[in-house]
Amino acid sequence: MRLDSEGSVAEFAKTVGTDVAKFLGEAPGMSALAFENGVAYRTYSAYARGLDALWGMYQWLDRAAKGRNETGVRWRRHDEYD
Repeated sequence: MRLDSEGSVAEFAKTVGTDVAKFLGEAPGMSALAFENGVAYRTYSAYARGLDALWGMYQWLDRAAKGRNETGVRWRRHDEYD
């Protein structure tokens, strides 16, 4: 996926009324931390579609007849590529 002003990310950003930098800065994310001797260590991080497994509704939608019913630029399953 291209991250410049002409790629897919720019199309996503435009659909929500912002630019690429702002869009990427507001993306969802999660991190797992471990604390040891008063120090916090980041042990894992995931962002954007990497969080799908944690959001239960997407798992159901992916199995529905029309999937997530998304339009426009989207990620396709491996068997949908040319």
